[in-house]
Amino acid sequence: MQVTVSRKAHFNAAHRLYRKDWSEEKNNEVFGKCNNPNFHGHNYDLTVSITGEVDQETGFVIDVKILSDLIKEHIENTFDHKNLNLDVEEFKDLNPTAENIAIVIWNKLRPFISLEKEMEVVLYETPRNFVTYKGK
Repeated sequence: MQVTVSRKAHFNAAHRLYRKDWSEEKNNEVFGKCNNPNFHGHNYDLTVSITGEVDQETGFVIDVKILSDLIKEHIENTFDHKNLNLDVEEFKDLNPTAENIAIVIWNKLRPFISLEKEMEVVLYETPRNFVTYKGK
C-alpha cells in the first residue's frame, strides 16, 4: 500500500528570464517583462511529496522532520532571499524558469531520498502559476 507524505516550504527569490545567446529583442519578445535587466522577484511556495510503503516499525513513509530539514538545508538556505541568476550556481548558465527551478530542487533533494520512494516537487511561482516535476 503506497502513501504520500508532503511537506510545504516557502522562499523568496529574484530572477531574470533571458538567454545570453539571444539578442535583447528576442529575449523581450519571448520573456517580456520577466526579462527585466534589473530582475524581479517571487514569493515561491514549494511542496515536496514522497510516496512509498509505510515502514512497519516506524509507521512512516519518511520522517517529516528529516524531510523538513533536507528542504531547509538544501533549498531554503540556498534559494531564500537570493538572486537565482547571480547567487545560485545551478543557474549560472541555466534560465531560472519555474520549470527549471523545480527540476533543480528535485535534483538537489533526490540523493537524500531512498530510490524505493517516488518524489514529486510542486513549485508555485504565483498563486495561479505552478509547475510539477516528478523526475526520472
